[in-house]
Amino acid sequence: MTLCVEHLIHRFYHIRLKGWRRHICLVTAEIMFLNRFFNFLKIVFISTSLVLLTAPEWPIFHDERYLIDTILGQRYFDFVIWETNALAAKGEATLAGGQAYLSDESRKDTVLEYLRLVGEAKRLEAQVNLIYSDPEVNDPDQTSSDLQDEIRILRTEIEELQPIAESILQEQVSTIIVEEEFDIFDRAWPPVQMHMTPLPNILIVSPRQEIKQIHNIPLEHGLTSPVREEIESTVLDTVDRSALVVGIGGLGFYPAMIVETSDINFLVNTIAHEWAHHWLTLHPLGLSYAADPVLRTMNETVASIFGDEVGARVIERYYPEFIPEPEEPAAPPPEPDSTLPPKFDFRAEMAETRNRVDDLLAQGEVEQAEHYMEERRQFFWDNGYRIRKLNQAYFAFYGAYADIPGEQGDDPIGPAILAIRNSSQDIRDFMDRMASLTSLEALLDEAASRPEL
Repeated sequence: MTLCVEHLIHRFYHIRLKGWRRHICLVTAEIMFLNRFFNFLKIVFISTSLVLLTAPEWPIFHDERYLIDTILGQRYFDFVIWETNALAAKGEATLAGGQAYLSDESRKDTVLEYLRLVGEAKRLEAQVNLIYSDPEVNDPDQTSSDLQDEIRILRTEIEELQPIAESILQEQVSTIIVEEEFDIFDRAWPPVQMHMTPLPNILIVSPRQEIKQIHNIPLEHGLTSPVREEIESTVLDTVDRSALVVGIGGLGFYPAMIVETSDINFLVNTIAHEWAHHWLTLHPLGLSYAADPVLRTMNETVASIFGDEVGARVIERYYPEFIPEPEEPAAPPPEPDSTLPPKFDFRAEMAETRNRVDDLLAQGEVEQAEHYMEERRQFFWDNGYRIRKLNQAYFAFYGAYADIPGEQGDDPIGPAILAIRNSSQDIRDFMDRMASLTSLEALLDEAASRPEL
């Protein structure tokens, strides 16, 4: 009996002891968790304090690009989706290789038929847009239904022809490029690749106090004029910058993005222009494209010269009936007739405008310069040039193409590059000379290094 009682007492204390041990373990675990939690809070507190002490304001909310991004919302162009679709189309066309079985004449007919279909589709689409814009049309869907059916049929035919037409054009441009010795083992390098597509719009942003491109932002295709105006005015009101939303003819992505067109001359020039950007990207000038506005202008001007020359050779070789008519020699000027107004010269008038704007901005007369530009815009409009907006951003964008006088005013870049081309043996020599230039000083020195041929 005594043994049984002692055994029971021993079991009681043993159970109690195990319970206390379990309780102590639980309390210890809770203490360790709380300790880790408070250590985490201390780290958060110290990190937050350091941020607050070292950054007196939250820069992202005041950053100019952040504010512009907020204005634009979801209007950005999606390059990832575009690139995926373009590469898929290029891969399919390469595997099919349909153009390899066509004669030269059939290739030409295929390209011209494709361009004819594109031209017809764009003509009908313009009619549909006009119907939807006409306030006297009560039911634009019903009124335009037959036209839209025609467009759908045309678009199906265009989609079927586009891969082979693009492959033919790529090979034709490549042939001329190889003849100009831009090749590796008789293959154009980099390979000529392009895809005709609706292109993004570009938002150009410039300071109001000077003409300088500080932002170049791709936006979705098809923005209406009211939406463009809204973006431009909001940028002006929010960050006090001059802004312009513009369409473009091509973009040096890879494959090159080429605007849909029915103009064979424009098309081959643009393909060659964008290929020149691909080639320049392998050299210092192209790698420095975004470094400053001077280098951007140099890049665009070189690509424009290359595109014009190679494009002209493509037309001469493959589409000779589309060679532009030569300009007739200038006739001796007739005696001035005081009763007739002088002929309007867009380039001269635009150059005068740019020079005057530069002078006003240099004097700090920003509002006067802007008022003057609006007066001149109306002047151009009255003379048949439908410029929607003429501001600092306009000149910052169009002045980058300095091979044609006008929008760049007295900028020396265009004349210097043209001097280098005129003193080069051929287009390859010209491109090689330009490829390593990365400053205005180097450009001017190179322009003075050889006499014109």
